[in-house]
Amino acid sequence: MKPVRKHLPHDVPLWINPAQEAFFITINCLPRHRNQLAHPDVWALLIQSIEFREQRGDWKWKVALAMPDHLHGIVFFPEHFQMRKAFSGWKRWVATHHGIKWQDGFFDHRLRALESAEEKGNYIRMNPVRAGLVERPEDWPYQRDWKTEIST
Repeated sequence: MKPVRKHLPHDVPLWINPAQEAFFITINCLPRHRNQLAHPDVWALLIQSIEFREQRGDWKWKVALAMPDHLHGIVFFPEHFQMRKAFSGWKRWVATHHGIKWQDGFFDHRLRALESAEEKGNYIRMNPVRAGLVERPEDWPYQRDWKTEIST
């Protein structure tokens, strides 16, 4: 019998002010190990849709990086945010309009300090280097840094 993937809660404790917290996000494609995201046209559409929802007030991204089969980001949410709702709506729209197939759910980790956020940002930028796709992080074309101020 195969193990069943658990659905992790994405609720933030009431004592957390999400507007002052950064979240490290990973969203995987289905199937894994198939390039759906690392294409210039797909990357442009992902950035366009992220920025559209940013202007709408759904979130604020600091870093986004698309690997062939998953997306990493550091994201801030407004006080009234619902992380699960924000990502499920975005994933549904991207899937419907651009044919990207996503794994159910996503992974999030609240970053508790400036050092942690900077460390995760460096981890994200090094991902294509560790995968052998480029020699230097700045050579990977499917990344965006918005230079958002991170709170501690």
